[in-house]
Amino acid sequence: MKIEIWSDYVCPFCYIGKRRLEKALEDFPHKDSVTIEYKSFELDPNAKRDTEFSIYEILAKKYGIPVEEAKRMSAGVAKQAAEVGLQFNFDTSIPTNTFDAHRLGKYAETKGKAKEMTERLLRSHFTESKHIGNKDFLKELGIILGLDSGEVEEVLAGDAFEKDVRFDQREAREIGVQGVPFFVLNSKYAISGAQPPEVFAEALAKVWEEENQKPKLQNFESKNKSETSYCSDDCCE
Repeated sequence: MKIEIWSDYVCPFCYIGKRRLEKALEDFPHKDSVTIEYKSFELDPNAKRDTEFSIYEILAKKYGIPVEEAKRMSAGVAKQAAEVGLQFNFDTSIPTNTFDAHRLGKYAETKGKAKEMTERLLRSHFTESKHIGNKDFLKELGIILGLDSGEVEEVLAGDAFEKDVRFDQREAREIGVQGVPFFVLNSKYAISGAQPPEVFAEALAKVWEEENQKPKLQNFESKNKSETSYCSDDCCE
């Protein structure tokens, strides 16, 4: 079974949804047969790499609400994160543009490190309050994950993997993705949002059953039984 996940590294529900899916997979008897592919999605492609505004101020402007309301809203999200074992530090988080992070994620995928890179970028932003739009930090992160420092620097210095990121974004538009996280199972079953683990568990079981169900034979025969002839094990002897 293949699960494609469209997400952004500054999307809190993407991190929460990731944990909830992982929880469902823990109890899935066929988890060793599941592969996960991470797809790029930018919540705000026009976001600045460096900004003097806090996440609360950005949310307040985006939704047209007071800053205090943005803080209360974020506190509610942090509470949901804590329920799945995640610590979100919105007070010190650094808003940024995630395009370079997505390019680095695509590079990491070619080295078999997509899972590790995705987790580290999410944790770096939400828990450790790192600047994941900063190229120096991204290079440092790549080295921590065992990627070649020269290759990482080359990727970040140019436009490598831009087409891969854009392809994911174009595909998201084509299949109607309007928000993330967005999960696609075996290219035909969709789950939108950070659903509870039981929803993921139900979907996993259903998809596995349908995809591995042996087709039943349907018999076609004449209504006139006398016209039906065939050999049994002991015929023609």
